[in-house]
Formats: sequence, structure tokens, C-alpha cells
Amino acid sequence: MPSLPIKRLSQELLDNIAQQARHSPRLRQNYNLHDLSEKVQRFINVLQPGTYVRPHRHCRAPEVNGFELFLVCQGKLGIIILDEGGQIIDKELVSANGAVRGIELPEGTYHTLVALAPDTVIVELKEGPYEPGSDKEFLEVFPPEGTAAARQLVETWQEYFSP
Repeated sequence: MPSLPIKRLSQELLDNIAQQARHSPRLRQNYNLHDLSEKVQRFINVLQPGTYVRPHRHCRAPEVNGFELFLVCQGKLGIIILDEGGQIIDKELVSANGAVRGIELPEGTYHTLVALAPDTVIVELKEGPYEPGSDKEFLEVFPPEGTAAARQLVETWQEYFSP
């Protein structure tokens, strides 16, 4: 019997990706389950506390569904929803063991992710194909990655989800 191309999300795989995220300057690491040209993007994203995800949105061509789905498999994540001026309009706590374990955002929703526990593992789904030059539209009022201002912002955002 031929071997099927089954992809397993084992704890060993998640631990390996988490280790890469801990050693990454960005404190996060993706693991694609898809080829970049595929219509459906599906990937693991492991985030460590302190990672900065610059607020952004995804705007797709009219024939493409612009949703983005996040499912937390391990750890805890804060999702901050912003308006076009950068003002916070909603905060969502999503965790592997909480009341909310996943969230789907509609197309054009400005958002950022805040890792609230070490080795937070999320599965992300969105329609592709992935086009690096146009995948994200950043909110320009927020600092770029790697800056002191970005690090300070992450600390502030983490406090929004403190008990």
C-alpha cells in the first residue's frame, strides 16, 4: 500500500517550531502546511511573549475571500482589533483552554496578535495564494519591527490582558 501524504501536527513538531521561535530575533516562527501557490494557506505560527506583530489588515482581490482564521492549539493569545486610525475597538482573549479557542476576522480588519504565554501555537487559515508584496497593509501610525517603540507597545498590549 502506498504511503499517503498525511501531515501530522505532533507535539514533537510543535516543540521544534517553538524552539525555533525562542531563538528567532522576531520571537515567532511559521511552519507552512501549504505550498505558497496553493489557494488555501494553512500554517502553524508559534509566538513567544515579546514578539511584535505590527498592526495590519489583509485586503484581497474581489474574487478572493479575505477572512483570516486563528485557532489556538497551545498557550494564550490576545487579539487586538483596531480602526483605520489605530484606535482599539475590541480586544479578544483566545486560548487553548479558555472560553474562546479560535476567532475568524473578516477581510479588511486591522489587527495585531499578542503572545501571552510561552510557546503559544496557533493554526492560521486564509485564502491564498500568498503574495508577499501585497499580503499585508500596515497601519502606518505604528512603529516598524525591531524598534524600541515597538517593544514598548508590546509591553502595553500585554497589560491589557493581565488579570
